[in-house]
Amino acid sequence: MSKILVIEDESAIRRVLVKILSEENDSYIVEEAEDGLKGLESIKKEDYDLVLCDIKMPKMDGVEVLEAARKIRPEIPFIMISGHGDLDTAVNTMRMGAFDYISKPPDLNRLLTTVRNALDKKELVVENKILKKKVSKNFQMIGKSQALETIKDMIEKVAPTDARVLITGSNGTGKELVAHWIHEKSQRNGAPFIEVNCAAIPSELIESELFGHVKGAFTSAVKDRAGKFEAANNGTIFLDEIGDMSLSAQAKVLRALQENKISRVGSDKDIKVDVRVIAATNKDLKKEIKDGNFREDLYHRLAVILIQVPDLNDRREDIPLLISYFTEKISEEHGTATKAFSDKAIEMLQNYDWTGNIRELRNVVERLIILGGKEVTEEDVKLFGSK
Repeated sequence: MSKILVIEDESAIRRVLVKILSEENDSYIVEEAEDGLKGLESIKKEDYDLVLCDIKMPKMDGVEVLEAARKIRPEIPFIMISGHGDLDTAVNTMRMGAFDYISKPPDLNRLLTTVRNALDKKELVVENKILKKKVSKNFQMIGKSQALETIKDMIEKVAPTDARVLITGSNGTGKELVAHWIHEKSQRNGAPFIEVNCAAIPSELIESELFGHVKGAFTSAVKDRAGKFEAANNGTIFLDEIGDMSLSAQAKVLRALQENKISRVGSDKDIKVDVRVIAATNKDLKKEIKDGNFREDLYHRLAVILIQVPDLNDRREDIPLLISYFTEKISEEHGTATKAFSDKAIEMLQNYDWTGNIRELRNVVERLIILGGKEVTEEDVKLFGSK
């Protein structure tokens, strides 16, 4: 069911719009308001899927209603109704966030098409919000240690900016998680988050992967292809394991950061991109620079903000919380009852040497849930918790 509000001071036009919409689709619930003030009150109280709003009205005009509604319910699409002489204002309302406008008297086909398109957009916005909540659940930062709180504080400060971030830390510490949270809490969170594992892509293909290629650039380039930088336009690109990137690719990344331009392999045409870059590595990049494996100028471009993710051994107080989180998540994945861990079992796991960090802890917890008893005990840890 789609709930639609018609705000129109001319009763004849209001009745026509309500009648057309009500007869068009049985699933449309159409309500009406005779002026802007009453319309805004309805928007405050009810959750509408679409608002049709006249521009010229007494008490409060349509522009003012749109402005106020965008502050309280920004997800509701607005279709503005414009009379003669209101065209410039109608176009301006689209710059303010209105979905579209229709002219008086309304053309039936244009009206219904615009309404359907606006409702489709609202549905996509809602689906995207649900999806983002699911994504956020997969990227929770679990723990209350001082080391983790410091990282959370840094994320809160750096996320709203466009500053580049270099995340360092051992394998399995959660560098990808930090990158996701920076993007989630940024102004770019409605745009793509594109991840590139530089260590997993052969050196001869990394440039094509990042910047795309044109047909004929190399033997297997049978058609033009956009790269990850273009895919991440207006969003964030996460260059994981950047210490493994080839020097020639590093030179192109440096140019992209300096000029906000890239060019596809085999082409000299520039493509403008607006991308926030977050990079991560488990290598000592300063040593890599001395050894001639990493460009110093690129390092300084990337390392505007440095975030060092601590090893699990340096935040052992978080292990009980992580065990609880993984237990619930893994039990849900396997469709089994959630198991409890005895105090002794948790204590033993806290004293392990976690060389594989959080990734290794999750594997051990999963093994204990599958192989252990109804309650995971000290004996279970001795039997199945060996790494």
